[in-house]
Amino acid sequence: MSAKRHTSVGIVAKPQPEGSLPLLDELIAWLTEREVSFILDPEAARLTEISGKVLDRMSLPSAADLVVVLGGDGTLLSVARHCGSSPVPILGVNLGHLGFLTEISTGEIFPVLEKYLDGSASIESRMMLEATLVRHDSVVARFKCLNDVVFNKAALARMIEIRVEVGGVLLTKMRADGLIVSTPTGSTAYNLSAGGPILTPGMDGVIITPLCPHTLTIRPLIVDGRAPITITLTKESGEVFLTADGQSGHPVEMGDRVRIEKSSDVVRLVTSRERNYFALLREKLGWGTQYP
Repeated sequence: MSAKRHTSVGIVAKPQPEGSLPLLDELIAWLTEREVSFILDPEAARLTEISGKVLDRMSLPSAADLVVVLGGDGTLLSVARHCGSSPVPILGVNLGHLGFLTEISTGEIFPVLEKYLDGSASIESRMMLEATLVRHDSVVARFKCLNDVVFNKAALARMIEIRVEVGGVLLTKMRADGLIVSTPTGSTAYNLSAGGPILTPGMDGVIITPLCPHTLTIRPLIVDGRAPITITLTKESGEVFLTADGQSGHPVEMGDRVRIEKSSDVVRLVTSRERNYFALLREKLGWGTQYP
């Protein structure tokens, strides 16, 4: 049987302690049977004896029509930041534990792929953020992320002091261990652990969640996704870092400003038609499992 659409699938794999991944070999055989070509990232190439074209994760999205991620949410995030400017969708297969982003189970991969190839799969567009670090009026770093931007101190640093503006208007000055700025997609990640709210993926909102604020009345806040957020480090506080999706980061110095805004890029995720977002929350968070 030949594929009705798309001719090239990129495959990204999470490192495996066993040094092999049987599902990867099954996937390659399934694609080959349907005359769909495949491209491997270096880790996937190490996990199979089947030879094929190999590209790094930065280059792979521009060469493929679909990227299949075999791993956990961290593996998908490592791919997502390279896919935002490309229309290529990502199909995340959960080999980890929780898997909010890699929501497709190993038992669902081939039915979902079949639907994708015949054009009937569900694809969701997810908001990304862009963070720009400015020092002395010069841009020193720029990051794009799908989940969150985090301001936090190093292990031995003191509580940090920051000024937070939304849409050019002062929100607050605060002392805290740090601050999370999260997309709706990232609301179930670090934000949730820090007591922030969950947003459904299609909402045009951004969550500002303080980490252990000195003033206990400073609580998580949802703001308009169109309003830029500016965070300024106002006092020397030891080692402070800005991180994006836990994948990349940069040290922040006193007086530095970080502007965080909705990116023009989006990440497209292939989702299961058999499971809506609320079903995903019930499954992953165990809601209602104590009731018959």
